[in-house]
Amino acid sequence: MKVYIIGAGPGDPELITIKGARLVETCPIVLYTGSLVPTRVIERANKEALVLDSSKMTLEEIISIMKDAYEKDQNVARVHTGDPSIFGSTAEQMRKLDELGIPYEIVPGVSSFTAAAAMLGKELTLPEVSQSVVITRAEGRTPMPEKERLSSFASTGATLVFFLSVLHIRKLVEELTPYYGEDCPVAVVQRATWPEQKIITGTLEDIAQKVKEEKITSTAIIFVGKVLDCHDFADSRLYASDFSHKFRKAKKG
Repeated sequence: MKVYIIGAGPGDPELITIKGARLVETCPIVLYTGSLVPTRVIERANKEALVLDSSKMTLEEIISIMKDAYEKDQNVARVHTGDPSIFGSTAEQMRKLDELGIPYEIVPGVSSFTAAAAMLGKELTLPEVSQSVVITRAEGRTPMPEKERLSSFASTGATLVFFLSVLHIRKLVEELTPYYGEDCPVAVVQRATWPEQKIITGTLEDIAQKVKEEKITSTAIIFVGKVLDCHDFADSRLYASDFSHKFRKAKKG
């Protein structure tokens, strides 16, 4: 018996991995986050499977189901949105499973931030512009560690990616503008790859108003950085004719 903690991807049911899809199809118990995981992903489950929505459950109730499955030697597909390793609320489940001696395995998925970048048609790292991506969130009811202040991240000029922060966008703008400038490009992608996906682009000067006008209040990824609107940058050296690497020698002339 094993609990499979599966990343279902961002929304498009075809963006779940082959392994994740196979496990949803074959596990006798499917426990999924109904508020976020698309119905079409869960429709893969066997007709005989016990399919349960965890969105209204407590941690104790979720673990109780897994414990019961362990005692019955039944595999569990624990289906989360995006990738379980990023803002997935999976760590507390794994700690409980460790305490109970119940085996588990993480099956990675396509994160909503990489899906959102794909929908924008952007590469988040460009030579001589930004070679780092900071994935973070605004401070809300969940406090931030003391050293993870937004000013510290902003001082690097890196590409910033915010989860769970669209309600705090005015505060983000206020804190980021001194470092990135009012004209810094910003993109907000709500429900990336879902049929109702929304993409809002602007700058730190106008993005808060645009988000308000579009009534975006949840399930959105925010990108901040010059890579979003940068046409004058150096090409990667990887494919340059005068650049040698393990698989190809530089061409002369």
